[in-house]
Amino acid sequence: MDSCYTSCEQIFNPRYRNRAMVVLSNNDGACIAVNRLAKEAGVTKFSPFFEVKQLCEQKGIIVRSSNYELIADTSSRLMATLERFSPEIFPYSVDECFISFDRCEKVISNYSEYGQMIRQTVWREVRLPVSIGFGSTLTLSKVANRIAKKKPELRGVCCIDGEDDRVFALKLLDISDVWGVGRRLTKRLKEEFKINTAFELSQMDPSLGQRLFSVEMERLILELNGIPAKYWDQARSAKQQIFSTRSFSKKVTDFEELKQALRSHCVTVARKARAQGSLCKSVLIFASSSPYGRTPFYVKELISLPSPTSSTLELCTAISLVAQKLYRNGVAYSKAGVGAIELVSERNQQQDLFNQSNANPALMKAVDLVNNKYGKNTVFVAGQGIEQSWSMKRNMLSPQYTSRWSDIPKIKC
Repeated sequence: MDSCYTSCEQIFNPRYRNRAMVVLSNNDGACIAVNRLAKEAGVTKFSPFFEVKQLCEQKGIIVRSSNYELIADTSSRLMATLERFSPEIFPYSVDECFISFDRCEKVISNYSEYGQMIRQTVWREVRLPVSIGFGSTLTLSKVANRIAKKKPELRGVCCIDGEDDRVFALKLLDISDVWGVGRRLTKRLKEEFKINTAFELSQMDPSLGQRLFSVEMERLILELNGIPAKYWDQARSAKQQIFSTRSFSKKVTDFEELKQALRSHCVTVARKARAQGSLCKSVLIFASSSPYGRTPFYVKELISLPSPTSSTLELCTAISLVAQKLYRNGVAYSKAGVGAIELVSERNQQQDLFNQSNANPALMKAVDLVNNKYGKNTVFVAGQGIEQSWSMKRNMLSPQYTSRWSDIPKIKC
């Protein structure tokens, strides 16, 4: 999806189209999504909003809070539309999807034309702009997608088909734009090895890449050379740690409010663990004041559970028992979080004869079913609090056009 957050905002409000637009992070803190027109006006991605607020007002840039509900529903509509174009699709994130065309050669004669048909269908039915990249490996398809976004003359579709196309595409791409190459790795590759493009990286001996870096680097080099080394199960492996953390909309000094926040993060962690079939063995809870204050304060506590669990109730109970250790009278907390740092598979777990789990999988399954169908926190733990005055601030939130009855657009004829 091109400019995911801003594109979703523009679907139901045509006045936003062809306008500079910025979408903010939690608590309206930073610019996490900046469309092309906003960048041209001088707004940089991830810049603090207070630094560019005056610029946005002067240039008439539209500013909105993150509408996660709208984005999630729009993403599900996008994926449902893409399912008709291949027997196998693999959603990778809220705005990205891999599509497998294995054994489809007899049906698809021209991939570039097929890509244009996908783009036109998505625009017609979901009103989302997308860019499409075709390649013989997952990494090459990502390379092609990156080029499709950067080259307007390609009209949103890039197909790496053959050796000449592969070499040409890799020479165009900076090493920092390669999938899996982060900031630190980019710096090391450029400074130590003088590798500046994806093509130069592809010339490295894969076995040397493994010795100097990791097995992932070896796979990356192979993939850049058109040799499949990454597969969907590897690209989307279960997370080894799950964290939920967020800044408060106001300073928290009350112990009960701090506990409510920790329980809310616990609910998120437990839900994500169940979604990937994991159980938590250890949980880390932490809280802190503002790092910019006179006396910054940070405290954490590690909880080892008697038996691995993904039960929201068991995890909330464990956190409530030790939450007092995080609280200091007089400290104004600005942030708190919960992390499951030791996860095991629910399929292969070591049972404990003397510590029987009190988890109720059927209950958790029912809670997830209700919340997935009727919306997040339709059923929730009472300990999370009802009003939650500390919860995330979204002062510039647009309507949830497709997931809240009161926000459904009304058409008057």
